[in-house]
Amino acid sequence: MTKPKAWHHVRAWQTNAALLLIGAGLLALAKQLVSEYDHYTIGNSGVSGYSVVLYLAACLIILTSETDRFTFPIIIAVAVACRLAVLYDEPALSSDVYRYAWDGVVQHAHINPYRYVPGDKALAFLREPNQDLFDHMNRRDYAHTIYPPAAQLLFYLITFINPTVTFMKTAMMLFEGLTMWALVALLKEMGLRREQALLYAWCPMLVWEIAASGHLDSAAMAFIALALLFRHWRRPVLTGLFLGLAVMTKLYPLVLLPALMMQKDPGSQRRDTGQPGAGAYFKGWDWRMPGMVFALVAAGYAAYSSVGIMVFGFLGGYAKEEGLETGARYFLLELVQQVPGLHSLSTAAFYGLCVAVFGGLTVWALKVAMEPAGSRFLWAALALAFALMLLFSPHYAWYIIWLVPFFVLTPSVTVLTYLMGFFYWYTTELAEPGPKMFLANKYLYAMVLGAAIIEAGLRKWPIYRPYLVPGTRVQPVFAKDTL
Repeated sequence: MTKPKAWHHVRAWQTNAALLLIGAGLLALAKQLVSEYDHYTIGNSGVSGYSVVLYLAACLIILTSETDRFTFPIIIAVAVACRLAVLYDEPALSSDVYRYAWDGVVQHAHINPYRYVPGDKALAFLREPNQDLFDHMNRRDYAHTIYPPAAQLLFYLITFINPTVTFMKTAMMLFEGLTMWALVALLKEMGLRREQALLYAWCPMLVWEIAASGHLDSAAMAFIALALLFRHWRRPVLTGLFLGLAVMTKLYPLVLLPALMMQKDPGSQRRDTGQPGAGAYFKGWDWRMPGMVFALVAAGYAAYSSVGIMVFGFLGGYAKEEGLETGARYFLLELVQQVPGLHSLSTAAFYGLCVAVFGGLTVWALKVAMEPAGSRFLWAALALAFALMLLFSPHYAWYIIWLVPFFVLTPSVTVLTYLMGFFYWYTTELAEPGPKMFLANKYLYAMVLGAAIIEAGLRKWPIYRPYLVPGTRVQPVFAKDTL
């Protein structure tokens, strides 16, 4: 006999009713974002601030309350509606998507996209039929394209169907669907409810950066999610394939390599077709995964190598613009340099710290990778990705959205604070390079530090036990077994 629910336990219909109300609010705010493009009402910071509040409420509800068969369709419907609300308007938050479509158009003219800057007279014949793309591109007169080979292949394929910004944004939304599929599959494998995918589907930052702005990071997230799924299934070749595609789309997923390593498992029947040949294993490690990653990297750059060193495009120029070489863009370095006696701390010393941090994380990730089964590798992957963002201190929200899939699979108050804090502060008047942005980062990193301390305490002394739905498991946000 089923024990009756206590009065304070939320029933499934109450969960659905609450989610419908919150979803309606998020949809209204998505429409308001488009309205803010034309005239000021509450400002971008107002839209982002209210969106964060509603998103946090939805996360709390879905992680702690009972659901039924209607909950997941509600989640999907709201997610799609919010994205469609911003899809058809011209991107106002970033113009990168115009370069994506332009690079595809250039390739259809049988020209290597790395060869010329868009403003070069050699491409003048492409301007008139694609004037909208050309007029809206940033750095069109001096910057060669920066996007890696897999990204260029995607641009080619997408513009083969339709060379417009709206269709490019639509394609990036479809990659979100692939990410959602992989996340739901992983949640099922981990014994968690598919409804936890709301943490991805309703994230307002994704609506802004993918549906509204069409950022390529959506494709990288899809490849990362698939790599995580196949790593959970212990399929090294497919893991390497999708991690390699992610690296050749946005480069930064390369830091995940140690967390996705696998050891030889002679006692189990491998799912990969064929048997590993001689040299596939060395000192117990299965090298087919990293081998596939580096093979894809080599093949990708070889395919565009007719331009020589220019195959790396504007990468060097971008590093200079963003202060990566001088260290001017690293918040933690700037913060330490304000300490008396440390004003002259060099960028090299900061890089040394980065090497030490990633060295330690790599050793830990490889130790976790030695485990024959389980999902602890997800925590190692999250640690590597999160450390990169904290040390790199990006200035644009699309650089951090790849943390969202990890947050779905391994909910963390610290990561949530970083994601939502970044999203909000970088829509305020403080999002201006210089002293204002330094102040925004001080607020952000202080919030993250405080959240980390609170979360560590809650993991050691849990004060909340989630309501368990019969036959399923709710992700224990503050329980020790999340680690």
